[in-house]
Amino acid sequence: MPTELAALESQSDELALLGLMQLVSPALPIGAFAFSQGLESAFELDWVRDEASLAEWLSGVLEDGLTRCELPVLARLHDAFGQADIAKGSNSIAAWDEWLAATRETAELAAEDSRLGASLKRLLGSLDLLPKDELLPSEDLLPPLLPPQAGYVTLFAYTAHFRGVSVRQTLLGFAWAWLENQLAVACKALPLGHTAAQRVIEQLRPALVNAVNQALALEDDELGPVLPGLALASALHETQYSRLFRS
Repeated sequence: MPTELAALESQSDELALLGLMQLVSPALPIGAFAFSQGLESAFELDWVRDEASLAEWLSGVLEDGLTRCELPVLARLHDAFGQADIAKGSNSIAAWDEWLAATRETAELAAEDSRLGASLKRLLGSLDLLPKDELLPSEDLLPPLLPPQAGYVTLFAYTAHFRGVSVRQTLLGFAWAWLENQLAVACKALPLGHTAAQRVIEQLRPALVNAVNQALALEDDELGPVLPGLALASALHETQYSRLFRS
């Protein structure tokens, strides 16, 4: 019996890992490849011009953005889904989803989060992975488990929880997906080869782990992105004359 139990636990862990890999795969059909998160304007402004400046830009966005915003909130959302938290309190799923929406400083960043969230929700529906009963049977007046217009981070947290992925692995997967997408942007819009992109990954892999460690240690009143340069780049991208990526 102990051997059978261990085998079942191992299989569960492996399925969770595969579920996370599916969620962070560039092949996931939600359209993440279409957005640059201000990076294309950073190229146009000559803020990012080569491998070294790209690594510096990404390190800054990771440290002052994801570490203080998406990653800690992702952990809170994951926990809330684990508790089936559909209350209206300050730590509810809906409250954190709204908090994230309020941190999007440009129309472009807000559109990316909402469109990716809507795309992921449609995909989950087509895979029969959405909640069967979003309302508790005896609590008809409570809000649904998933907010109607939930953003990408909220849907990511739900999917990871549904797949049985741990909180820490969820954060690592999200950070990895972000880094891969940003490097894909750079390879398309800069004279940057794939080998150079791999060197950036090697440089930033420890930073991803540190970002997760820091994100898990932050208190609620310490959250909030500090990315004025990215906000400016994103705003300028909305009217940039020549663009490869959506605005």
